[in-house]
Amino acid sequence: MSGILYVTGTPIGNLSDLSPRAAETLEKVDFIAAEDTRVTLKLLNHLGIKKPMVSYFEHNKRERGEIICARIEQGESCAIVTDAGMPCISDPGEDLIKLCAARGIRTEVVPGPSAVIAALAVSGLATGRFTFEGFLSVNKKSRSEHLQSLLRETRTMIFYEAPHKLPATLRDFYAVFGDRRLSIVRELTKAHEEVIRTTTAYAAAHYADGSVRGEIVLVLEGYSQPEEAPAYTLEAAVALAKEQMAEGKKATEAAKEAAAATGFKKNEIYRELML
Repeated sequence: MSGILYVTGTPIGNLSDLSPRAAETLEKVDFIAAEDTRVTLKLLNHLGIKKPMVSYFEHNKRERGEIICARIEQGESCAIVTDAGMPCISDPGEDLIKLCAARGIRTEVVPGPSAVIAALAVSGLATGRFTFEGFLSVNKKSRSEHLQSLLRETRTMIFYEAPHKLPATLRDFYAVFGDRRLSIVRELTKAHEEVIRTTTAYAAAHYADGSVRGEIVLVLEGYSQPEEAPAYTLEAAVALAKEQMAEGKKATEAAKEAAAATGFKKNEIYRELML
């Protein structure tokens, strides 16, 4: 009888966030597929659990995926974990889930902390609709195409970023999106957790010096259509000029100010005033 793959969420910083169900799952499975066995070993030691582990990460996922699935098909159960948070989200575990689906292997999810949702929740930005964009490419062309494709994205956007790449990303955000609200969320659930609610313009000027460290999630305000200026009629423009004249301004000066406010030509407004 085939076993089960348990997609198991782990803490993103604070070990106390591990759920009782996740701890129970790690205890009962036959083996664990871990992104970095050294990181997972610290968690297991904290829980007092000893369990065989298989290394499963980006550069060995195809070979190890086949091995893991073969073991499950032979009746063993496996928990897949990432270094922090929910596996299979912006994570090589995505491939393992696809492989299990193709081979008819049963999967169960054991939900846990997610940096994406945690950062969004404290960002102060709209949470009703959002899009997770993961890490931006280090390739300039791919990076530029990715950002340009989001120029008119109306949903709140969430990105992961490494501290050493943050300065360039903040400058790119301002260059592509202009001035928008931005939350820089760092070190979630850890001792130095911080939420910097700012704007792309301010961040590019003040936080692109490399001083912001730690694990970083960026939450960016979506695009909103600029409000159009109210359309004036010539009659409204003339009325505005008359208000200026009532305050003591000369007709030429009043016509000039009304023209600047309404878009009509000064001579048009002045001519109407003189009728």
